[in-house]
Amino acid sequence: MLELRNIAKMVGGEYHIYPTNLTLKRGTLNVLLGPTLSGKTSLMRLMAGLDKPTEGQLLFDGTDVTGKRVQDRSVAMVYQQFINYPALTVYENIASPMRIAKKDAATIDREVRRAADLLRLTPYLDRTPLNLSGGQQQRTALARAIVKNASLVLLDEPLANLDYKLREELREELPKIFALSGAIFVYATTEPSEALLLGGNTATLDQGRITQYGSTIELYRNPVDLISARTFADPPLNIIELTRSGASFLNDGKPVFDVPAHLAGIADGPVTVAFHPHHLYPMPVHDGAVRLSAKTLISEIAGSESFVHVDFAGNRWVMLTRGILDIEPDRQIDIYLDTRHLMAFDANGRSLGAPQQAAA
Repeated sequence: MLELRNIAKMVGGEYHIYPTNLTLKRGTLNVLLGPTLSGKTSLMRLMAGLDKPTEGQLLFDGTDVTGKRVQDRSVAMVYQQFINYPALTVYENIASPMRIAKKDAATIDREVRRAADLLRLTPYLDRTPLNLSGGQQQRTALARAIVKNASLVLLDEPLANLDYKLREELREELPKIFALSGAIFVYATTEPSEALLLGGNTATLDQGRITQYGSTIELYRNPVDLISARTFADPPLNIIELTRSGASFLNDGKPVFDVPAHLAGIADGPVTVAFHPHHLYPMPVHDGAVRLSAKTLISEIAGSESFVHVDFAGNRWVMLTRGILDIEPDRQIDIYLDTRHLMAFDANGRSLGAPQQAAA
């Protein structure tokens, strides 16, 4: 078990990581989700022992390892920018941590070939890194981390440089690899979709702070605040400031739509309402969908999906829909909102209610 007790990192008198408490159990996959510069890599470096915390303690299985060198810890780390030994073959790069650990030749050969097969590296075992593509070099670094059999494995956006097809395959395979190990895996990403695919637990980060930690799907369905909800949204959340008055949400004193059942407990007054772009539709999806009138701004076609940007009551929203939907700008169109998916937040950004799990 890895415990962060009030761990903090200051640089030049400013916090890069604010005091953080976090407990990660063995055999778990833990995703650090946040935008660039949110603190993911800084937090991982503290976990690994590459940086010393300004405050707090780091405990592993109850032992204080705060001042312990990274070389003296059972840690493996893979960065977005791959690091390999240029003079060694792929085989020897993968084998290197096991040779340092003085494993026998048969074990080394078996584990190298198992990892190489998993990461599609078998044809390249005799090559040196300079004779590999960027994706192949990253896979070599990932294979080396897998065979090290470390107690803590830190993966800092490890799939970012891989081609789309291999990235999708590995996203499916990695949770299986993690499940077979008793190690603690920490995986940093900027992509909410990647966190959802990997599953496990997720910590959302914002400007050096962990805003929420727990089951990945639970965080997605029930963010505790607007920052966490925004972190877990790609494309960005659609947001509107409304007023609860009786059974209705009002905009500039005019009813917009009825308050859905899961938000019935909200008191009258100002409220921030948010929802994901894929919960806004160009046609009614069920009898309860609310019809709204909006002006189109721009349409973006991305293969099998379309992103239609609209203006509703001075708020810029995005509608994400399947297929090609090319609508010229400045058209007044009907859009349909499934209010079962609405989230609501108070003036301080704290959650007042989240979508029903069955509908989220």
